[in-house]
Amino acid sequence: MEETVKTNTASQAAIALEDKYGAHNYHPLPVVLCRGEGVFMWDVEGKRYFDFLSAYSAVNQGHCHPKIINAMIEQAKTLTLTSRAFYNDCLGPYEKFITEYFGFDKVLPMNTGAEADETALKLTRKWAYKVKGIAENQAKIIVCENNFHGRTISIVSMSTDPDARKDFGPFTPGFITIPYNDLGALKLALEDSDVAGFLVEPIQGEAGVFVPDDGYLSKAYALCKAKNVLFIADEVQTGIARTGKLLCCDHEDVKPDILILGKALSGGTFPVSAVLANDDIMLTIKPGEHGSTFGGNPIAAKIAMAALQVVTDENLSERAESMGKIFREELSKIKSDMMELVRGKGLLNAIIIRPKNGKEAWDVCLKMRDNGLLAKPTHGHIIRFAPPLVITEEQLREAIEIIKKSILSFE
Repeated sequence: MEETVKTNTASQAAIALEDKYGAHNYHPLPVVLCRGEGVFMWDVEGKRYFDFLSAYSAVNQGHCHPKIINAMIEQAKTLTLTSRAFYNDCLGPYEKFITEYFGFDKVLPMNTGAEADETALKLTRKWAYKVKGIAENQAKIIVCENNFHGRTISIVSMSTDPDARKDFGPFTPGFITIPYNDLGALKLALEDSDVAGFLVEPIQGEAGVFVPDDGYLSKAYALCKAKNVLFIADEVQTGIARTGKLLCCDHEDVKPDILILGKALSGGTFPVSAVLANDDIMLTIKPGEHGSTFGGNPIAAKIAMAALQVVTDENLSERAESMGKIFREELSKIKSDMMELVRGKGLLNAIIIRPKNGKEAWDVCLKMRDNGLLAKPTHGHIIRFAPPLVITEEQLREAIEIIKKSILSFE
């Protein structure tokens, strides 16, 4: 098989170890990486690759950004963890920094994107009972088909992906599922007086970078406001400059009632996530009602401040916007029967692959790997492209040529 790694190599040894001792819950592209810098990664044999996945948009600031790494190292030398049982001298400054950065009253720090989503669900339900006045245990949250918010039981309970749900029931109740990008369906679901929130991805990343119609977010927000329902934006993958604005919601001047962030909040160096909201929502949760051992730890606080400062200092939103236009324009020029569609916003993009002669998106990714670029298929026929936002135009055009060469090799 084309994907088989040569025998007697460090790569094969590493892959064999994972296969023998690790859970088989991933199907990685057969490449073993050991170093990263900027937009590049290197495998254990020394081959260099363009990284066009960015750890699912966690590495927006580039691999091992020196300012972020230095912040992590310096804090690790002095204090790593106190737990929230005590105060520390890093959390308060971080909370001030991030709330002012995004324009909210309060932040609730967590570790992973899934934990942040779970936090937003709990916060929405608490608000429903304490503020909106919904009867206990009756609150409902509207979600969208083909969503991806994580892998926990509550989150897969609102998934429509058979692989995410099969053999994991029974599921958590309290969710109403509607089609994405369908304002009529949202309006109808909002007629239920027990609805407390609408949880939505501004662009559905895992679904294959599905970009909704212009105006969808702003109109959905207005519908929610008319019914006293919280608009909850999961910007774990789309936020922090990825789509050409600081937040993807900014494209339509929408300020979520609850904002969920993760991934690039640490530049890919540490598990850091956050839920932001104003006092009328956030202060419904009291001491002892929610928490996290590592959430808001001193290292995470210093890393997140450094990671966000890099986004500002290096104008990463503007870079994502301009580089994204070049990327989509150039990929749209590829003349191949395998290229069905190019779509995206900023530097979150995807191509839909039409199978040809038995070759599919996976085969295209293997060919790109051979040619020095790493990306990964989703749903079998879609390839996402999300390079670090620090990529230069020269690097981007070199990567585009690799993508073109790889696709055209199947002609």
